[in-house]
Amino acid sequence: MAPCCLSLFFLFLFTFASVPANSLPTFFPGAKQAKARTSKPKLPFKTHYFPQTLDHFNFQPKSSKLFHQKYLINTDYWQKGAPLFVYTGNEGDIEWFAANTGFLLDIAPKFKALLVFIEHRFYGESMPFGKHSYQSAKTLGYLTSQQAMADFAVLIRSLKQNLSSVASPVVVFGGSYGGTPILQFDKIVPWSSFYDAVSQDFKDVSLNCYEVIKGSWAELEAMSTQKEALAELSKAFRTCKSLRSTASARDWLWTAFVYTAMVNYPTQANFMKPLPAYPVQQMCKIIDKFPSRATKLSRAFAAASLYYNYSRSENCFEIEHEVDSHGLHGWDWQTCTEMVMPMTCSKESMFPPFGFNYGEFAAICQMKYGVSPRPHWITTEFGGERIRNVLKRFGSNIIFSNGMQDPWSRGGVLKNISSSIIALVTEKGAHHVDFRSSTEDDPDWLVELRKQEVGIIQKWLNEYYADLRHG
Repeated sequence: MAPCCLSLFFLFLFTFASVPANSLPTFFPGAKQAKARTSKPKLPFKTHYFPQTLDHFNFQPKSSKLFHQKYLINTDYWQKGAPLFVYTGNEGDIEWFAANTGFLLDIAPKFKALLVFIEHRFYGESMPFGKHSYQSAKTLGYLTSQQAMADFAVLIRSLKQNLSSVASPVVVFGGSYGGTPILQFDKIVPWSSFYDAVSQDFKDVSLNCYEVIKGSWAELEAMSTQKEALAELSKAFRTCKSLRSTASARDWLWTAFVYTAMVNYPTQANFMKPLPAYPVQQMCKIIDKFPSRATKLSRAFAAASLYYNYSRSENCFEIEHEVDSHGLHGWDWQTCTEMVMPMTCSKESMFPPFGFNYGEFAAICQMKYGVSPRPHWITTEFGGERIRNVLKRFGSNIIFSNGMQDPWSRGGVLKNISSSIIALVTEKGAHHVDFRSSTEDDPDWLVELRKQEVGIIQKWLNEYYADLRHG
């Protein structure tokens, strides 16, 4: 490894997106929600703002406009010349990701690393046009993955110069959209793989649980045809305000089951919502304890309530007015432009079968933003099925870490590409679980996974410093 090169480590666990054409919830489902005023977590970081260039890819006068890109930094363990551990922000407030990525704080003392969490443009406080950033496609047009990666590169380069530590290696960490597996796009993996995987998570716990959820949709559909359907649903679902659409109840259930599968952690956590250890198992226990005479819909509602109210702090549910407490609302634009990941539901899924119609999807994006999606752009830009050859050619050092409980893992890299492009796969792992802070309750497989990752990083850094010494 040449001394001038960055030592790159991408921890890829899954991506976030789901864009069925028939108005099912988009994951993350934030675009239709109001922004919540929530207190930021207290974190051991200092907040800084970098004067970032609006457009890195042309030289028109307006391209040089600057905006303030937020980043968090921790220098508690750093020594000059030691590595920079950089988390490349994704679709939300950077504090949210910093609060849920304790792995970097856990290992920073060992490597004497400086920690940096960079916020993605158009999320959190990093708004290029302030409160007008989401006004139209004229402003949102600068929200692309290419612009974001250029932001990260420019900021990292400047930071190393300002630290007078240009030779420090950089280890980059990314999860969610920030660690997007290219294989999720186009037709590289089956379009039904995501919802099939969610369904399998529940089916593996309890066949009855899977069948109850699978049958609840028909009961909901039948209920929607009744004269007082909305009033009855509002009562059954304990809504704070009367429902205006039965689809809202469907989306509420759907979202709970999908996100619970994604964050099926082995310990208590508060990433999407406060949840117990192994929440899929807990949901199925709720369903399985109901008497056989209970409706499937009532059992599904009780299970979904665990996701929304495990803390027991909610007296009613804001089903149509839930707030976006993590600042996810830019993701709808990205899925309507370049992050096009078609989703379908097969008959094996516990969700109602549906297909993907690009024409309908494009019409929705035209209506929302006045733009047409580019369904093949990501694979054109980054390589698609050829990504393995691209990575080999550039000699990258990458760890792809996938937990098979996470439905996004089906679109991840599950086999080694080379001796330095490594796939770590855990059968019980979920949504970037290894990024989370270690706890006394961590199972052995998770402890071993993190140990492997630390060992690989150490090996790469040793090689980098050896190359640096020999010039």
